[in-house]
Amino acid sequence: MNTTFDLQNVSEDYLADPYSTLAELRAHSPVHKNNDGTFILTCYSDIVKTYRDPLIWSSDKHSVFKTKFGNTPLFEHHTNSIVFIDPPDHTRIRNLFQSAFTRKALAAFVPRITDLVDEYLDRLEDQGEMEVVEEFSSRLPIEVVCDLLGVPRQDRELIRGWANSILTALEPTLMQKQLDDGNQAVVDFKQYLRDLIAYRRVHPHDAKDTEVLTILADAEADGKGLTEVELLHQCIFMLNAGHETSTNMISHGIHEMLHNPDQIELLSKNPDLIEPMVEEVLRYQAPIQINNRQAKSDQILSGITIPADTTVHMMINAANRDPAQFPNPDRFDITRRPNRHLSFGLGVHICAGNALARVEAQIAFQKLFHRFPKLELTTPAVIAPRLRFREVSSLHVCVT
Repeated sequence: MNTTFDLQNVSEDYLADPYSTLAELRAHSPVHKNNDGTFILTCYSDIVKTYRDPLIWSSDKHSVFKTKFGNTPLFEHHTNSIVFIDPPDHTRIRNLFQSAFTRKALAAFVPRITDLVDEYLDRLEDQGEMEVVEEFSSRLPIEVVCDLLGVPRQDRELIRGWANSILTALEPTLMQKQLDDGNQAVVDFKQYLRDLIAYRRVHPHDAKDTEVLTILADAEADGKGLTEVELLHQCIFMLNAGHETSTNMISHGIHEMLHNPDQIELLSKNPDLIEPMVEEVLRYQAPIQINNRQAKSDQILSGITIPADTTVHMMINAANRDPAQFPNPDRFDITRRPNRHLSFGLGVHICAGNALARVEAQIAFQKLFHRFPKLELTTPAVIAPRLRFREVSSLHVCVT
């Protein structure tokens, strides 16, 4: 076992396939100290403990991001995003956002998602081939989340570019240009949203029933609404997170199913497997590979003392393949039950949009493999060399 493994300096081989390295860490060094004094967690049980106690394991990143970003727009954005805020502010903001993800709101999106998927699949049938990421898996979630916040269709490529720049800034190591691009994206994104909110206030009847932007701007919890800074950054976070993880989930799902045609046959024979299939995709290739917490006091995990104010890196990709929780964890199995993966988090910080993401994926996979059961890869998938996000950057398929 290479006990010198350092998350700040990983190899290209690790980025392409991290799972064997993480399995070794979990077996021999489950709470592994990085060169910078932080710790890597790879056991399912340890990561569940950190998720379940936000009073001990803080999501607040002011000190970490101040060092990384300085006094910049990226610092303002990431320290105001709900994912990096502790209770009670986290609770207040999350309660205001629940209106976007009620059962009624989700049901209203089903016809729109269905129409979009049919549109993409009609194009696949006409062309006989498709680059999945560009023509399907990135388009569907960006359309849905932009519909949710009322972003006009002609502006959606702008949103995608800004989102990529802002989320890339969360990678452990960055070049100056990536920081510059991320900071400019925050500035441009905030101004865009200010203009959009102002337009909606003047033209409230232009909004569709499924839009929540003006609802969020006017909502109050316990007599307190969102400040302008809170509102802008929650909207940016929703637009970013709402398509990045779903894009990766859909891309990986198509890729893994094509690598396992027996699973396509299982789904064809039993369409009710669509729900466990989506859960297995999420487990097998977690769209977000790493989460972080900071200990507020000295803690012990797997017999190792973690001092107060120390950051831990929760390796979701490792937890999701922990054999103590998942039998035959390296096998892709759409019949797997139970499947308590951690890809959407756990506890108070569980992803607020997880139900919408699941609906998108279920409709996308069900329709694709029903209509094209003999779909094939034309070239090997390209996995982006990213550490925090597990991204398929290119996936070419054809109809046989």
